Formats: sequence, C-alpha cells, structure tokens
Amino acid sequence: MKAVIQRVSKASVTVNSNIVGEINNGFLIYICFEQNDTMDTIETLVKKIINLRVFEDSAGKMNSNILQNQGSILSISQFTLSWDGKKGHRPSFDKSMAPNQAKVFYRKFNDLLEQEIGNIQKGIFGAEMQVESINDGPVTFLLEY
Repeated sequence: MKAVIQRVSKASVTVNSNIVGEINNGFLIYICFEQNDTMDTIETLVKKIINLRVFEDSAGKMNSNILQNQGSILSISQFTLSWDGKKGHRPSFDKSMAPNQAKVFYRKFNDLLEQEIGNIQKGIFGAEMQVESINDGPVTFLLEY
C-alpha cells in the first residue's frame, strides 16, 4: 500500500467536466493498493494520516494534526503508484491489487477516514480524473506499508 499525502490549501477532482470532490485546507491523498495489502494495513495507515503533525501550530511549527487544524481530505485512487521505477521506461502495474478488490479497499479506506474526521471528498474509482491542487508549503509525504 502506498499513499502520497500532500498538504494543500485547495484541491479538486473533476470527472467528465464535473467537479466531484473539492476541499480547502487539508490533505490531498493519492492511495494505491497492492496485491499483499490487508484491511489491517488500512487501519494502520488511516491512524498515521489522522495523527500526522504537519500543520502549523500557534508558534508556526509543524505540530498540529488534521483534526486540530479542522482540515478536510480529498481521496484519489491511484494504481499507478505501484510501479517502483527500477526497471525499464514503460511502467508495469503488476504489483497493483486487482480492480474489484482494490475498489473494496478504497471504500474501506474512505469509510475509516470519514469515521475519524467526518465528511471527506473523493474521486471516482477507476474513472479518468483531472486533479487540481495548490500544495501548501510544499509539504508532501510518501507512506509505504
């Protein structure tokens, strides 16, 4: 499982010229599920994301989490993260989880996030999406489990 987490001041996702998700101040998360991932791993990742202290506190230091910052989340499924880039120039996605199973994992991931912070915004699994964002900082993290 891989997740790219960007602290953003604004982000949106569009499908077929329609905005389907949009946030201000929070995380844009690109999430990729791989063949050996488990539901337990999703729970671990969600706890990590919720507790990341990457927002500025009153002293201007990155010391607050998304809940303390009253931030939002935009979640985007992103199977292309499974390629490690070590061989060749044409990406292979052999490590990616099968789409039917990945869709279940994506739903569970979003459900757990929603339980923690309330309503989250999300893309449409398997759709062609256009994502726009303003990275705040920039602050970006890659988490692998």
